[in-house]
Amino acid sequence: PDRVVNRRVEVVVNPLSGSAGPDAVTEAERILAEAGVAGSVRVPGEDGVEACLREALDASPDLLAIVAGDGTARTGAEMAGPDGPLVAPLPGGTMNMLPGALYGDRDWKTALADILADGIVKPVAGGEIEGSRFYVAAILGSPALWARARESAREGKLRLAIMRARRAMRSAFSGRLRFSLDGAPRRKTEALVLMTPLVSKAMDETDGYLEAAALDPGNALEVFRLGFHAAQGDWRSDPAVDVGRCRH
Repeated sequence: PDRVVNRRVEVVVNPLSGSAGPDAVTEAERILAEAGVAGSVRVPGEDGVEACLREALDASPDLLAIVAGDGTARTGAEMAGPDGPLVAPLPGGTMNMLPGALYGDRDWKTALADILADGIVKPVAGGEIEGSRFYVAAILGSPALWARARESAREGKLRLAIMRARRAMRSAFSGRLRFSLDGAPRRKTEALVLMTPLVSKAMDETDGYLEAAALDPGNALEVFRLGFHAAQGDWRSDPAVDVGRCRH
């Protein structure tokens, strides 16, 4: 496999992420120095994360390392595009599903040091919805509204978080999502989850499909049962889940 070229590395650290750590900037600078790599470490300012990512990409690095959550990593990869630099989504967030699939249980400091010492290029499959790409999973339907409530709570905006949580509760079971997989007849469900081969345990990374799971609990009791099965790791066996695969 191709090796990572590290003539210049830009590191973007989001201090609001769940596991970046208070000394993330100092630690990242130390790792770059010890590896003998030119570059800089950036922290989002008042203009926000996207502006910080743009400044890092404008520096024309060989590698953009992102110490943040899955959402920031997705944004960075989308901004870099197919012709941009390599992107290393390091585990600096709360769930860290994307870096977990790429680097295992390494923390972000170990992963960055390993990449600079002996990193390899790994193609990652993904999907796209209305121009927005995803590399882990996409959740469609009323459960997706809970994500906005969670983000507001993480940012300390409790009143906004409560308002969004109430909205998500009102939306549950108020309407059905209509979808079609690869041109098949349209169906209805409460929510649809699309998972990439990188994180799906039901597919190989080279399959070239997305795993599609229609989640259709009929009431609060079935939601609780589905949550219990998810906690046990066997949610695919729940009768409210219909699993398939698709390209479109």
